[in-house]
Amino acid sequence: MQRAAVTQLRLDTDGRAYYRRKRAAGKKPMEAMRCLKRRISDAVYRQLLADAERLSAGPEGHCGATQESSAVDLTPHIDTSDQPLPGPTNPTLQPAARRRKSQTDQALSPAS
Repeated sequence: MQRAAVTQLRLDTDGRAYYRRKRAAGKKPMEAMRCLKRRISDAVYRQLLADAERLSAGPEGHCGATQESSAVDLTPHIDTSDQPLPGPTNPTLQPAARRRKSQTDQALSPAS
């Protein structure tokens, strides 16, 4: 709602005019912003209700649900990636090679 309200204020829209009317009526900026957000949320809610009524839920409360089964084949298709592997696999990452000490490393290390 914040982003929608800020966008309404930034552009020349009905929301900006509504905000200015609230400010002219003596509301502080945050109060006017809250009123604008409430107006936007009311509009979104009314649209959600209108969409839900237009689509009207079918059987079992789901849109487009039917009582008939749409399954053509009862056995699921198993793709090659879904099949189990034949056994353990070899690791693809090789362990890091151990670094040999150079002459400068030996010169810097304390003598024992």
